[in-house]
Amino acid sequence: MTAARISTPPQSAPKGWRISLWVSQLLLAAMYIPSGLMKLTKPLAELSQQMAWTADLPQLVRIAGAADLAAGLGLILPALTRIAPHLTVWAAIGATVLQVFAMVLHASRGEFGVLPINAILIALQLFVIWGRTKKAPITPR
Repeated sequence: MTAARISTPPQSAPKGWRISLWVSQLLLAAMYIPSGLMKLTKPLAELSQQMAWTADLPQLVRIAGAADLAAGLGLILPALTRIAPHLTVWAAIGATVLQVFAMVLHASRGEFGVLPINAILIALQLFVIWGRTKKAPITPR
């Protein structure tokens, strides 16, 4: 009886859930990938005009850029290729940790106007974590 239950493929999540999760993943990737590329490629002098914190913490800029790029790619590629799709969940977890640290940084600098963006990103990432582990996991190839 247990063997029959294990061998039965999981039921597919409703289409609306799958679409909502993909839209969330794509929105997050659309935020993280350009941000990461910008932090990795733009000169620090230019970045400091757009983001004040980069002038005070130049050693953190490239690290944050690499983390942003990894998060953006990790939210899409494993799920899209279905090669190790569990990595999408780990990318969302990592991105959530990144945003918590970003909130602490911005709050400590008095940059409270940025916090709602961080909170929205965290909410979307938590939705992806929950959705890709509980509601609509992606089966590997």
